[in-house]
Amino acid sequence: MWREIRDRESGKTPPSCFKYRIESSRIANLQLSNFKDIVSPHRGSVNSLQVDLTEGRYLLSGASDSSAAVFDVQRATDYEGGGLIAKHRCIFAVDRQHESGHRYAVSSAVWYPIDTGLFVTGSYDHTVKIWDTNTTQMVMNFKLPGKVYKTAMSPLSTSHMLIAAGTEDVQVRLCDIASGAFSHTLSGHRDGVMSVEWSTSSEWVLVTGGCDGAIRFWDIRRAGCFLVLDQSKSQLGRRLPVISRSSMNKVLPCDLSFLIVPLSLLIMSFNLYSLFFLWNLG
Repeated sequence: MWREIRDRESGKTPPSCFKYRIESSRIANLQLSNFKDIVSPHRGSVNSLQVDLTEGRYLLSGASDSSAAVFDVQRATDYEGGGLIAKHRCIFAVDRQHESGHRYAVSSAVWYPIDTGLFVTGSYDHTVKIWDTNTTQMVMNFKLPGKVYKTAMSPLSTSHMLIAAGTEDVQVRLCDIASGAFSHTLSGHRDGVMSVEWSTSSEWVLVTGGCDGAIRFWDIRRAGCFLVLDQSKSQLGRRLPVISRSSMNKVLPCDLSFLIVPLSLLIMSFNLYSLFFLWNLG
């Protein structure tokens, strides 16, 4: 560490390179905490986790047993091991026994970006539900044509309150909290949409990943996508054009998820066959 600092001070190591080395070193040394324990109320696998964007304090989880739960990760509910191990039990959970609870697995759970007063859940029971955190009551319900795989809201938005929903249907649907109805649909994928993420630089740009092997970029103010990343045309060791179209007669691996790297032109994606892709949009 000290050698890296001296090299930075002497000018041998550029600031960007120094930052990368420090971040890589910290990531390589990550370990599970022995002093903080999140006590899960779920009886099935956890499908979704998100810490709120406003305070960085409340953890929202969604699980395959149809439940969603909220935890305070800063204030422990009790301690064990002579006060050394902090236990964090859920503040509340909404499960199948709730009058408005989901009937099947909760695949996605996300906070309302502006505050923690609302959160959104998507489920295999073909619904997207909006919940009031203070009353734990459902305030809005959107019925979709298939299993909901992913939901997302833009952290930058000042002009709309749209929830993007990816389902087993080929269309991406935008649910409008302000009106309680679907704003519009985005058509282009040829199979189910597994992942949806809003751009980190524009409130109007949505990125979707589908089981047709394509990642599509949309400006929701316009019809049709404006960019396609197609892994069916990608080959190891060969640089290919960023924009391409999928082959209509080829079975493609399913895009399970992707990550938009903040403050960069990079996107990372992976699929069902454990293949990892790094896309450079520059």
